[in-house]
Amino acid sequence: MEAVEPFMDEWGPEKVMVVWDPKTKMKGILVIDNTARGPGKGGIRLEPDVTTEEVLRLARAMTWKNALADIPFGGAKAGIKGDPKGNKDALVRAFARGLKGIVPSEYVAGPDMNMGEAEMGAFADEIGDMKACTGKPAEMGGLPHEFGSTGFGIAEATEVACRHAGIDLNGAKVAIEGYGNVGTFTHKFLAAKGATIVAVSDSHGMIFNVKGLDYGKLLNTKWKQGSVSKYRDGKALPVEALFSQDVDILIPGARPDVINGTNIGAVKAKIIVEAANIPIKEEFERKLQKKGVLIVPDIIANAGGVISSSAEFVGKDEEEMFRAVRKKITANVDTVLINSRRDSVTTRDAAMQIAKERVRNAMKYRGRV
Repeated sequence: MEAVEPFMDEWGPEKVMVVWDPKTKMKGILVIDNTARGPGKGGIRLEPDVTTEEVLRLARAMTWKNALADIPFGGAKAGIKGDPKGNKDALVRAFARGLKGIVPSEYVAGPDMNMGEAEMGAFADEIGDMKACTGKPAEMGGLPHEFGSTGFGIAEATEVACRHAGIDLNGAKVAIEGYGNVGTFTHKFLAAKGATIVAVSDSHGMIFNVKGLDYGKLLNTKWKQGSVSKYRDGKALPVEALFSQDVDILIPGARPDVINGTNIGAVKAKIIVEAANIPIKEEFERKLQKKGVLIVPDIIANAGGVISSSAEFVGKDEEEMFRAVRKKITANVDTVLINSRRDSVTTRDAAMQIAKERVRNAMKYRGRV
């Protein structure tokens, strides 16, 4: 209880659950932050070191993200503490069994780190309801994140940010942290817009080539050799070197708090687009923005996944989903950047003003204020 109390405020959290399965030794954490706008929506991440604090912070971020995307979901998040290389199916099914009483009425799951369409299929099957989660295989009526909705949204957000910053995206130099689902599709869609991806990292290392990294070849290297650092046509560097590269655009797309007090002074990028959830604490965002860095916060930049989830939940197809992601992401980023400049506030503060107003209004209708 002590770990949760610092996070309790007027917005939530409404429920914090720990699920334990003796047979599989699965420990799961679910935080339902706020359901004023609909059932709590947020992905499940599978990591050996996931913590309750991390899930609490991510659940709150989902409350704001879903409100900003203007979709009928509240905020939630879940984590399973386990080995991503172990029996994921057993862990996911054990977690689902522990949540049967509240899914999908209070919580709708989705994929996050080390989780994909196969795991979402298992989750829905175990619950016995296709509305239990989104990101399911297409064969189960889903719109899997393997379609690339989040990376597509990041590319759209980056294009809008470049217009505001007076940077030509065609030829702009980009560094991407993380080369899983989000990072790979971000690379693909930005390259299609003419950007030059010069640096990419994963958990094993980083690769750099000032002339650009070929998407197909890099993806093939990652699949076959397990790390982007094995890519032949480039210079392998330590993971942490990514954040100090001389690039126009920096895209943190993996873990929380990667730009912090130890490396903030080395950041040279003119634009940061937050593909990961909570990659920079607010105090460091403010410092970067005082230096003139344009930041597109996570709660608007990486909303492609939740917009896709909303499309899947109501039965839309892939084409309709991508249209919705483009429309919502470009409009939201443009509005937030305009409001930030007009009101002389940070981009996160501008985004939060919109999100809080939407959630507060929903809470009033439900008699929670």
